[in-house]
Amino acid sequence: MVGSTGGAAVPDAATVTVVGGGVAGVCAAVVLAERGVPVTVLEARPTLGGRLGTRTVTLTDGSRQPVDHGFHAFFRQYHNLRAMLRRVDPALGLLRPVPGYPVLHRDWPAEDFGRLPAAPPWNLLALLLRSPSVRLRDLLRMDGRAALPLLTYHPERTYAELDGVTAAGLLDALRLPDRARAMLFEVFSHSFFNHEAEFSAAELVANFHFYFLGNPEGLAFDAPAADYESAIWRPLAGHLRRHGARVRCGQPVASVAPVAGGWRVETTSGDRFRSRYLVLAVDPPSLGTLLRASPELAAAAPGLARRVARSGTGPPYAVARYWLGGDVAARRPVFGGVSRQPTLDSVTLYHRLEAAARSWSARTGGAVVELHAYACPEGVPAPELAGRMRAELAGLWPEVAGLPIRDLHARVERRAPAFRPGDHADRPGVATDADGLWLAGDGIGTDVPSALLERAAVTGIQAANHILRRVGLGAEPVRAIRRYGLLARRRRAPRG
Repeated sequence: MVGSTGGAAVPDAATVTVVGGGVAGVCAAVVLAERGVPVTVLEARPTLGGRLGTRTVTLTDGSRQPVDHGFHAFFRQYHNLRAMLRRVDPALGLLRPVPGYPVLHRDWPAEDFGRLPAAPPWNLLALLLRSPSVRLRDLLRMDGRAALPLLTYHPERTYAELDGVTAAGLLDALRLPDRARAMLFEVFSHSFFNHEAEFSAAELVANFHFYFLGNPEGLAFDAPAADYESAIWRPLAGHLRRHGARVRCGQPVASVAPVAGGWRVETTSGDRFRSRYLVLAVDPPSLGTLLRASPELAAAAPGLARRVARSGTGPPYAVARYWLGGDVAARRPVFGGVSRQPTLDSVTLYHRLEAAARSWSARTGGAVVELHAYACPEGVPAPELAGRMRAELAGLWPEVAGLPIRDLHARVERRAPAFRPGDHADRPGVATDADGLWLAGDGIGTDVPSALLERAAVTGIQAANHILRRVGLGAEPVRAIRRYGLLARRRRAPRG
């Protein structure tokens, strides 16, 4: 039951500071505020959102356009994230279906994952029967033993057996035809902002389970029909304030320290916030920076400090949004993954998706095209990466080469978590070794199958639930897909 307090009163001292106003932090704050727990959310940026945030830019024609941090797919098994969105839109009218999920290649026909049956194992059977990338003779050449882990995901055994192997190594062992590897697996593995040679095979299997073989909702997904600030963050900020929470944006946190009876958080402006409990819901580089700037925190939580020091941040990623003087062909998909291009990993047609971009397109006749590189080379400036991605798109969609550039906003960031081989055992979890301190975010470990936006939502809710149990209030339900793979044996992994 959303917002249930379990019938108990909130203790006077049960105050909470949540550092980070992205998906994880806001989910934690919503759960706590709805139960009457006094919550303060501190966000460094001018608005909520984190990596799901929005900024406003002024184009050369004088118009102002909202620009999201990047396109995000709201998959239908993101049950916990969707439960948060229902706080402000019970019917989820803010989301619109994105037709299809094609993978594009310069030399091969597109593969569309969005049109497969939803439930396993029928989705897998349909993929094998329909995909032009896999033929019967190819299946006979595959190494069945190497493929078995994809069907036998186990939350303990998979990591015990495969976390020391790279995703590239696992795909090599499958002996897939090159086309099948490119179209069916490489695009999928790149979507987690890591290079295959630096990405754990166990994480690849876990995500294959979460998105495909353990997920009855299918690979179809939705996206907001308006920018994230309008559709999500402004309404959720209002929801938090109506439940008594304080939302303080433009408040970068400088340090954190344990004090008698709780925690002290100091911002770069010198403001101090004290609370009994603390949730750190920040991205991996910010968490590392905060620990280095907070020696008292590191001393109070040596296990956390060690784990954070050993965990890493993924490679840089680039986002380039083009406003073009003309439209692409009508047959082009709203969203498509891209295989085997040096830089480009996906393309989104925002003028067919989002209200402000659609309005600009209707007025000018132009297209708003966003290009992503999920794991790009280091040290390359954003404009150069943007140019590379546009040239690669023109190789896929020739009409792009003839469309003049009206505006370009490009950036490179490095804020996604790394999932390197061997990281799992030391990955920070929601609980820490400091009293009254919890973590949340898409790089935080959890036993609930999840990834990306849903991992952020799940860990935010779990952090809030730890506090609710501590103060005797009813916890928020956490919904999950099936825990085990289709052919997994459900015995515990042996302990070494």
